[in-house]
Amino acid sequence: MIWRSVCCILQSCGECRLSNSIGKRFVIATFGESHGPAIGAIVDGCPSGIALDEAVIQKQMDRRRPGQSNLTTARVEADKITILSGLRDGITLGTPIGMTLANTDCRPDDYEDVGKVARPSHADYTYRVKYGEVAASGGGRASARETATRVAAGTVADEFLKQRFGVDIIAWVSSIGDVDCPDVSEAALTRSEVDATPVRCPDMSAAEKMITLVENAAKMGDSVGGIVTCVCRNVPAGWGDPIFDKLNALLGRGLLSIPAVRGVEFGAGFSATRMRGSQHNDMFVLKGDRIGTVTNRSGGIQGGISNGEPIVVRVAFKPTASIATTQATVDYDGLPVTFQLQGRHDPCVLPRAVPVVEAMAAIVLADLAVGM
Repeated sequence: MIWRSVCCILQSCGECRLSNSIGKRFVIATFGESHGPAIGAIVDGCPSGIALDEAVIQKQMDRRRPGQSNLTTARVEADKITILSGLRDGITLGTPIGMTLANTDCRPDDYEDVGKVARPSHADYTYRVKYGEVAASGGGRASARETATRVAAGTVADEFLKQRFGVDIIAWVSSIGDVDCPDVSEAALTRSEVDATPVRCPDMSAAEKMITLVENAAKMGDSVGGIVTCVCRNVPAGWGDPIFDKLNALLGRGLLSIPAVRGVEFGAGFSATRMRGSQHNDMFVLKGDRIGTVTNRSGGIQGGISNGEPIVVRVAFKPTASIATTQATVDYDGLPVTFQLQGRHDPCVLPRAVPVVEAMAAIVLADLAVGM
């Protein structure tokens, strides 16, 4: 029996699969449901000696929290972070860092019908098939509420990367629906500039059009999707491994685990399919004391390994599945029903997704950075 248990853990098979954690050296695990008493995260593997101010984590939590503008869900959560362990006088000890966030604005009555019908494009049906049980209210673990815990853990990773390696990660909304943000200066853009508009698009003209688009969708009881662009600056050359642990594969896994994400592309991305090799190739040159590239169509990664240029990744988000429009579906006996979702939901997840994308990028990079 002991050997069988060890085998299960090593192979991560069946019920032993640990899908609530990510990382090999810098490991995070999240817990809690959307309408449970609390949610939280444990960070294991953060080195000692990192200055970690609770206020720094709280600043990122505030960028993701609900109820911050009329473009987001009306659910009001302070998302006040509480650090339970792993620090002494604001310095990491190298031991597990435990953090929690209370759920205070729960309305389980809004989800009274969730256990009876399969909400279109939600995880209710697939979770029921896999586990036989579903959360009493809301989306449970499938809810975007869980991403708050990633932001908390990701901020720890972000501080580690900044302090030890000078890595700087910033994301912004580059499109919503058919409205695109013009090219911005990836080398100089700051989070303050991103946060200058409630839609988190640094171009004022595009932001105004995006806001109108989101507001119109909300008035119609509908939703819209879009793209978040993320740049990771000052990542040293040599991070990542060949074949199955390529840096882009690891980042792709982390980013695709975010609810509502439907695609990830690096550098020129899918537009590279319309180029010739002579157009897409990044020519090498000497940049000061290092070798770099003239262009960055590779997005800072070649052969699955960072090349020292900024890592540029775009993350595509689908329209929010939770909409107020009456929809056709079936109950769990297969009988046709009409369903109108109650509760408070984002007409567009993009503004609040920006710090989540930054967090997942930081978590993946921190896992590679530990021990270097």
